[in-house]
Amino acid sequence: MLKPGLTIYFIRHGETDWNRDRRYQGQVDIPLNATGRGQAARNGRVLATALGARAAGMDYVASPLQRARETMQIVRGELGFARDAFRTDDRLKEVHYGHWEGQLQDELRTSDPQGLAARDLDAWGWVPRGGESYEVMSRRVAVWLAEVARDTVVVAHGGTMRALRGLVLDVPLAQVPFLPVPQDQILVVSAGVASWL
Repeated sequence: MLKPGLTIYFIRHGETDWNRDRRYQGQVDIPLNATGRGQAARNGRVLATALGARAAGMDYVASPLQRARETMQIVRGELGFARDAFRTDDRLKEVHYGHWEGQLQDELRTSDPQGLAARDLDAWGWVPRGGESYEVMSRRVAVWLAEVARDTVVVAHGGTMRALRGLVLDVPLAQVPFLPVPQDQILVVSAGVASWL
């Protein structure tokens, strides 16, 4: 759980070509596209306005996947900070979609109708072949969250953003995998409260 008095500024990485095409990325290391770089710059400018001088005292951490690291570099550049002066943490990686990674969402009805039906019945607990469930991913995010010791700017993924909201806001588990995860807004989370920038 997030310690009382702390705030997390969570930024989902900018768009990639796979996001645009509705292709499952999971933990495949895909770079940002031009739209994604623009979204990252927008989020950096908004964060600079919202935080002002407080930005210098924040912790900065990202998923190690390229799209998250590049987003963080752009955000930090907009803040006027050294682009590479942040940590990465494997626990912030996207949910692993296993055999779905690389597949278009629209193709799943023909390529894996049984998996799609199983996921539709239990999106929280369903485990793709070779992957992990939202439940498992949420447990690793919870371990990371328990270690957050100061206000933090995070760049990670849609699944990670959903898990964080589920943990901090007590969202019913069945709803967590379907929470909206915009790439052009910043989620601000403190104990029991969330808002968007």
